Amino acid sequence: MKSGFVSFLGRPNAGKSTLLNRLVGYKLAIVSDKPQTTRTRIAGVKNYPGAQVVFIDTPGVHKPTHRMNMRMVDVALDAMREVDVLTLVVDVSVKPGPGDRFMLSVLQDVKTPAILALNKVDQIAKPKLLPIIDHYRRAHPFVEIVPISALDGTNVDVLEKLFLQYLPEGEPLYPADYVTDQPERFFISEIIREQVLQVTHDELPFSTAVLVDRLEPAGEDKILKLYCTILVDRESQKPIVVGRAGAMIKKIGTAARAELERYLESRVYLDLHVKVKSEWRDDERLLDEIGLQRDR
Repeated sequence: MKSGFVSFLGRPNAGKSTLLNRLVGYKLAIVSDKPQTTRTRIAGVKNYPGAQVVFIDTPGVHKPTHRMNMRMVDVALDAMREVDVLTLVVDVSVKPGPGDRFMLSVLQDVKTPAILALNKVDQIAKPKLLPIIDHYRRAHPFVEIVPISALDGTNVDVLEKLFLQYLPEGEPLYPADYVTDQPERFFISEIIREQVLQVTHDELPFSTAVLVDRLEPAGEDKILKLYCTILVDRESQKPIVVGRAGAMIKKIGTAARAELERYLESRVYLDLHVKVKSEWRDDERLLDEIGLQRDR
């Protein structure tokens, strides 16, 4: 029997969350084309014949500008310390930059086996891939280098076999029906935030969060009632989320409710409000409330 932890590390928008979702077969992490979508550590458990793997998705490593970003980067780097296999996920469809060099420098003193997953190979021509592989092979002693596409599944099965190969022997860490360590409220807020990101497109910066103010279990009407607040940090952002005559927030609510009903397997009443809270990304109490771990 083998068991252990595999963490995904990389720059924002490298595809770590898409990879996690594909591996576990559940949508545990929200996905957006906007960077810094994942804000905290998300664990997903998958059982194999003779093995159990706990996959750890982490926020993209970037230059922090607020307490929130500092916590996000700390969460990502902390995930390197107590895992059995590290996976650096690199987006090969974009030109490498200082962030990629920083990621390699972070790995320099790490003794944990590190696998390189070159993601989004479906978006580039094959001849362009060989120089990238050669560059990373010379830059760091990765135990394996695997070109993948987390989106369409290319070589993800190869990656899984390598995870199992490098995991230590051990008994399962969680029960067979265990999926994730995040509470239900976390997924409710994330599902709503995903719709905010999708519906507002590029109009809203990454300065929004969702708080679950109240959750009322389904009664005789068999409807779960959710009362939530969408936080923004400037007055000018509130009309973007609300929209003309409330059209935007209605669209967000309709899409979020459909996703929530699928996730919760229950009819849902969703009440959304928008609140301006300036500098909320530097508010330690609010960061605790949205589930972003404190520095160790």
